[in-house]
Amino acid sequence: MSLNRRTFLGTAAAVTATLTTPMIARAQARPRVVVVGGGAGGATAAKYIARDSQGAIDVTLIEPTRAYYTCFFSNLYLGGFYEFDDLGHTYGNLASNYGINVVHDWATAVDRDTKTVRLAGGDAVPYDRLVLSPGIDFIEDSVPGWSLASQSVMPHAYKGGTQTQLLRAQVEAMPEGGTFAMVAPPNPYRCPPGPYERISMVAHMLKAINPTAKILIADPKESYSKQALFEDGWQRHYSGMITRIGPDFGGDNVEVDPAAMTLTIDGVVENVDVCNVIPAQRAGHIAHQAGIVEDNWAPVSAYDMSSRIDPEIHVLGDSAAQGAMPKSGFSANSQAKVAANAIVAALTDGRAFPPRFANTCWSLIDTDDGVKVGATYEASDEGIVSTSSFISEVGESAEVRAETYRESLGWYDAIVEDMFA
Repeated sequence: MSLNRRTFLGTAAAVTATLTTPMIARAQARPRVVVVGGGAGGATAAKYIARDSQGAIDVTLIEPTRAYYTCFFSNLYLGGFYEFDDLGHTYGNLASNYGINVVHDWATAVDRDTKTVRLAGGDAVPYDRLVLSPGIDFIEDSVPGWSLASQSVMPHAYKGGTQTQLLRAQVEAMPEGGTFAMVAPPNPYRCPPGPYERISMVAHMLKAINPTAKILIADPKESYSKQALFEDGWQRHYSGMITRIGPDFGGDNVEVDPAAMTLTIDGVVENVDVCNVIPAQRAGHIAHQAGIVEDNWAPVSAYDMSSRIDPEIHVLGDSAAQGAMPKSGFSANSQAKVAANAIVAALTDGRAFPPRFANTCWSLIDTDDGVKVGATYEASDEGIVSTSSFISEVGESAEVRAETYRESLGWYDAIVEDMFA
């Protein structure tokens, strides 16, 4: 199905109409929902809970930044297709249109016994239900030689914001014929096609400003999302520029030296000019602090995204171990609506409807050469499971690829409107 802003919002409205339940007035004070994290999961959940409860639930959204810069589509900024300001969005409409109490502070602790969230500023915010959507954090020492202290020299640029600006500036400042290197992450990680779309966008930029430059990828994985599509596109658009070293040739045995600006692959030292290190990932810190994480991620019920350790906490998006859905902005947005419906029903004696999930991940390889992969999902006792899927094909026409790219632009406009408008 072709997806644009109108169809995305129309689908969202239809799902919401199905999930919205009539309000039953309560004599006691309004129940309180606290949402931590203002991205695709958290902002969506806060908006839908406030809107669909028609004011019967007190909603507080805790997000440290006043402007949210999307990680999704940040690669298009690296490629020169988007301006940085195009990626930034604010929270004013959530406060003015839906009565959400937006608190710009860091959530530092969750006390599950007293059901409060502690803020860096010293306040404690009580909740009846808690939604955690904190995104990702990085696993220390997963790339020997790299730490967060190195991110100003070897940026990860895998959280939206200034890291992306830094990486683009480094690419633009590369010497003629220089080398851009990426250390790709192991599974599981945020946005499975993301590193390889990034390679495409960096190659697009270098082809225009530094055509003799080279790109080197050290990758610990045997394979990756949309691999055939990316490799075909790289051969067509950037022949001879990109080299990927997988685990068979040492891509899983790397270390970096930020001071010397070197990347060592299986004992072989490479001098590089830019090194984008994307470390192994885990659930955001607040989920760990809350004690609801197992094996780096927070296990949840597929039926309502509630924690399997504490059912009064719901975990969305990248931090959740939920089954078959990839860690993407579209997934987080979809999961947020399911959680919101369940929370509104539980706190207002309403009716919860069967959960439905969907995801599509678009990637741009070169100008008007867009590809996509996606699926629909349903809940099971084991987790979220796929019910149907699709993927672009190698050899598609230029018209199909251009339409896929236009689809992605429509989706971006639609999802940020769904989150913030």
